[in-house]
Amino acid sequence: MDMHTVVVGTSGTTAQDVIAVARGNARVELSAAAVSALAAAREIVDALAAKPEPVYGVSTGFGALASRHISQDLRAQLQRNIVRSHAAGMGPRVEREVVRALMFLRLKTVASGYTGVRPEVAQTMADVLNAGITPVVHEYGSLGCSGDLAPLSHCALTLMGEGDAEGPDGTVRPAGELLAAHGITPVELREKEGLALLNGTDGMLGMLVMALADLKSLYTSADITAALSLEALLGTDKVLAPELHAIRPHPGQGVSADNMLRVLAGSGLTGHFQEDEAPRVQDAYSVRCAPQVNGAGRDTLDYAAVVAARELASSVDNPVVLPDGRVESNGNFHGAPVAYVLDFLAIVAADLGSITERRTDRLLDKNRSHGLPPFLADDAGVDSGLMIAQYTQAALVSEMKRLAVPASADSIPSSAMQEDHVSMGWSAARKLRTAVDNLARIVAVELYAATRAIELRAAGGLTPAPASQAAIEALRAAGVEGPGPDRFLSPDLAAADAFVRAGKLVAAVEPVTGPLA
Repeated sequence: MDMHTVVVGTSGTTAQDVIAVARGNARVELSAAAVSALAAAREIVDALAAKPEPVYGVSTGFGALASRHISQDLRAQLQRNIVRSHAAGMGPRVEREVVRALMFLRLKTVASGYTGVRPEVAQTMADVLNAGITPVVHEYGSLGCSGDLAPLSHCALTLMGEGDAEGPDGTVRPAGELLAAHGITPVELREKEGLALLNGTDGMLGMLVMALADLKSLYTSADITAALSLEALLGTDKVLAPELHAIRPHPGQGVSADNMLRVLAGSGLTGHFQEDEAPRVQDAYSVRCAPQVNGAGRDTLDYAAVVAARELASSVDNPVVLPDGRVESNGNFHGAPVAYVLDFLAIVAADLGSITERRTDRLLDKNRSHGLPPFLADDAGVDSGLMIAQYTQAALVSEMKRLAVPASADSIPSSAMQEDHVSMGWSAARKLRTAVDNLARIVAVELYAATRAIELRAAGGLTPAPASQAAIEALRAAGVEGPGPDRFLSPDLAAADAFVRAGKLVAAVEPVTGPLA
């Protein structure tokens, strides 16, 4: 199979496939089994639609209006209307990768055969993705219950040839024009189909999957920068010994300690903590406890990944079409499982940012840095060095703490109290994306400070670890300057941020350390 093609079957999808479609523009195809399952479920819906008895989502209104029976001549209008009325989002546009993940994950549920959507509707969803057409979706409109309603509605509106969408060239145009330009016929929705396109946790799940991928990379980078700071502060690597972490066997803690130990192998800077002008019996918590904090975050990522995998294997819709012919209402669209871990990840990201900033501040403080110049300045007093880089890092950490306040602890009743408890999972996902962005910047500032500090130590005759030297050389090759008189710092910090986000820090040290977890 072409590595750039993702085949959607009846049994869910993987995180790797979500990222391939959302970020890598992978082509999407429906499996033969999915097409058969779609057709079989549709036969059940058509049979129920022909009966006089009301069936929710097929021949009734929705939500608090479910008590009204809808006659056959109004059902197509009913499905169009639910999409149009629910496409009520407001605020800034959501990122392209989020919308692509949202559409792909909705297609995943549709293809399961539990929704009653016709095969041609599912094929149109795939065609829109493959054409690079991205519906305009807005920041606000989902309460994380009854699905990510407004975001998914804006996507369904595009399938109908209505509303606005972005073409593959990045230009926003009327969706009907974009479909026509790519030879895609707008869908005419039938019974249940409008509802089925809206009723899922797809937006929050897509953002969870991408956040997990980004955080996994950032945690490895954070292990490296923690090791660099320990080295720059002349700390001891004895606290990283495997036998110490074996007696408190949290898996992530052991992984982080091992990563740090491998980065520090061969260092001539570690172990001087009792020999300098401010001798210590032991290092400060932000240095000594880095494996415990980083490791606890890693374990949280693992738990969140389990929840994501379960949701990726799920068919989230209401009502669902069961193989025995029943169409049953349910509460599987409730976003609580996803919302909780999104909030949990924001908490651990904030704590990682916090401990990272504390090490940076220690590097810059002449009273705690064990011989380094104030603010790592070239001529302190004339030069301010990295003083304000730490201010920027501190501002980011402060925002991270605000973003760690759980969204899922809130609920606002809606739909005339029919939907009287909601998850706020979309909101949890949106703030987590900001937190992940901030964390990358925070790690980049520590990298910038720690590498400068190590170079100042090296100028005094101490030899860094080979992995540290490799990181410094790669960072300098990326255009981030080393010690010297004051200069315009923002471009250096931006380049360090890009270096971390692209995984270049990890790539720089792994030829020396071997693969890091």
